[in-house]
Amino acid sequence: MQNNFRFELDNQMIEQLQTYTQLLNKDTNTILNEALEQYFENEQKKLLEKNVENENAMTNLDYDEFWEGVEI
Repeated sequence: MQNNFRFELDNQMIEQLQTYTQLLNKDTNTILNEALEQYFENEQKKLLEKNVENENAMTNLDYDEFWEGVEI
């Protein structure tokens, strides 16, 4: 299934895309797909880190307070 999207690139981005197309010997679709994959991976990492920070913020107890009264 193929979807068509309409988006605009500024002149500087188009020039860079053309330059890297020649330098890397890749077509523009490949470069754009690779760039989007990298973007999504980076954003997913940020979201996961934010979730960990939010989970850590769920408690304001330090280690000793958390384990106080627990016998092993």
